[in-house]
Amino acid sequence: MTSKRPTTIAEYIRAAPREAQPHLRRLYAILKSVAPDAEETIKWGTPFFVEPRYLFAFSAHKAHCNFAPTPGALEAFHKELEKHQTTKNYLQIPYNQSLPEGLIRRIAEYRLRVVREREDDAFW
Repeated sequence: MTSKRPTTIAEYIRAAPREAQPHLRRLYAILKSVAPDAEETIKWGTPFFVEPRYLFAFSAHKAHCNFAPTPGALEAFHKELEKHQTTKNYLQIPYNQSLPEGLIRRIAEYRLRVVREREDDAFW
C-alpha cells in the first residue's frame, strides 16, 4: 500500500501522530498569525513558511515537535531558551510539555523582522 505524502500543512498535521497534532495545530496557528501572508509549503517533507525567503519551519517526531527558525534566531534568544531543549537549528518541545507560546511568537516575529530588514540576505 502506498501512502500519499502530505502536500499542505493541514495534510501534514492530519498525517502526524495523534499525540503530536495538538502541538502542531497550535504551533501552526502561532506562526500563521505572525506571518499571515507567507507562502506555506511542504519542502523535504516538512512544513515551511517562506516570505520570500525561508522564515521558519516545524516538524513532528516520535516524542516531540521541532520549531525551526534559523540558528541566528535561536541564538538571539539563547537566554530565554536555556530552560528548553534546543539544538543549533531547533527548539524541541516534548508532547508532554506545553508549548512556550509567547517565546515561539517572539522568535517568529524576530525572524520575520530580520528577513524583511535584510532583503539582500540570501538565507539566514
